[in-house]
Amino acid sequence: MKKILLVSLIVIIAFYVFKQMVYNPYMWKKAINNPEHKLQLGSFIFSKQRGPNGSQSIENKYFIFKVIEINGDYVRLSVIRQLSQKNKLLQSDFSTTKEAYRNLKQNIKKLTITPIIREDLYKEGASYTINDYLLGKYPSLAKSRYYFEDLSEDQKNLPVPADGFERQEYFSMLYSKQEIIKNAELVPWILNNSPNPELAPRLSKNIDLILN
Repeated sequence: MKKILLVSLIVIIAFYVFKQMVYNPYMWKKAINNPEHKLQLGSFIFSKQRGPNGSQSIENKYFIFKVIEINGDYVRLSVIRQLSQKNKLLQSDFSTTKEAYRNLKQNIKKLTITPIIREDLYKEGASYTINDYLLGKYPSLAKSRYYFEDLSEDQKNLPVPADGFERQEYFSMLYSKQEIIKNAELVPWILNNSPNPELAPRLSKNIDLILN
């Protein structure tokens, strides 16, 4: 009986290793070369992660990103979110629910998602909450409160700033194009007490799906 259990365990481990090391990379390489799943400006990136929920336990968290800039190996993402309604704030980490994540996988290309310039999210007390100012400037929000923070065209594809604070801002939500394409991972570029940016694999997130 013990031998049977041992053999079964070895088979399960071998299958898992094969899936992780051979099958999954093959399927990802196949997908990333398909126009529907190729990384490009405007792509939606779905990411499912496991992390703490604030009460000393672990749970799945679901995020959906929009690719808003590609500059060499730098890929800038913005989270797809919903504006809160007045006096009814949404969860602050900008993750979505399992049900909404599954639904958006099927319907995101049919949904109205409004690009909002970052500065507008704080005007007239907006603070990520829908109001008359945002509705007036972005009428599409009347159809759907889904949006992402966008950059104006003159803020995209710029060289890395010299100013320290601006450099920190520049590397916010910036990920490696190579790691996305080769390993299906969102590996961030960061400034780690150094003037030179570096990749931070310890902060990486798995990519579940890319959709165009």
